[in-house]
Amino acid sequence: MSTFDEYAAAVRQLSTQVREGERGAGAEAERRRRMHAAADQLGHRLAAQGRRLDQLGQAIGAPPVSGPAGPAAVPPDAGEVAAGDPEADPAVVLEETRRLVDEADRHTQATEALAHRPELLPTWSPTARAVAVYVACAAAGVLLMLVLVLASGVGLVSGFTLGAWVCAGLPVLSFAAGWLILGRWGRPALATVEPPRFVPLGFVICVALVPTAYCASLLFVRFLR
Repeated sequence: MSTFDEYAAAVRQLSTQVREGERGAGAEAERRRRMHAAADQLGHRLAAQGRRLDQLGQAIGAPPVSGPAGPAAVPPDAGEVAAGDPEADPAVVLEETRRLVDEADRHTQATEALAHRPELLPTWSPTARAVAVYVACAAAGVLLMLVLVLASGVGLVSGFTLGAWVCAGLPVLSFAAGWLILGRWGRPALATVEPPRFVPLGFVICVALVPTAYCASLLFVRFLR
């Protein structure tokens, strides 16, 4: 009887060990399944990052970067990540990869935010940027006007020519320069529509500033006399 009891106890112990082994194998299979799914997800994220970076590069005229274009960028089996290093924990490697992908996402978003800003005065509002550009161009027109005034004073430029430049030539040139500058450097790299150039505002600024500066210079000269 005691032999039968020992036999039954051994069978129960073996059955317990088999069930524990099955549970362990099931847990290991579930762990590998989760790691496979996580690796595939990281692969898709890397592929999306690569496509977005290519789009950003095309927007700024940079050549595309060659590299893996699909989910294969992340190893399909996370256990293979540590194949060359027996001490590496695949879960740790996978978590580190996820951290790097998250960091790359943040950098991509920051780059995209910058690409939605123009090169010229990126933190200014469109209206303030336009005013600054047109005023600067009109100021350059005023400097040219002063040169013409001096040239007229020594007889190099006739009064008619000076009046034509002051009333029409320099204001139009100043406005055209501001319009071109806003179109070239006031346009974000990822702009889908033409940025506003505030044509009426710019025309008024340039047409008003140059002749006004000329009149002010005449008053100043008369005052000195």
